[in-house]
Amino acid sequence: MENAAEILVIILSVTLSIFLVVAIILGIYLIKLTSEIRRITKSAQNTVDHIDTAVTNVTRLTSPMLVAEMVSKYIKKFSGKKGTK
Repeated sequence: MENAAEILVIILSVTLSIFLVVAIILGIYLIKLTSEIRRITKSAQNTVDHIDTAVTNVTRLTSPMLVAEMVSKYIKKFSGKKGTK
């Protein structure tokens, strides 16, 4: 009976040591993955900020152009009618 108990203890300790090594390796990979995700999110945030700035600048540029185009269209419309009368 003592031999069987010793064999079971040895099998159990080997199994637990294997699981411990696997857990340590997975923990290291998890830390690397977390740092990579953090780097990617910073890059994505930087890209979104640049796109937001570009859209804001385009909006500032196109709004006056759109208003000026509409005003010039109405001026041409009304000046064309007055000139033909």
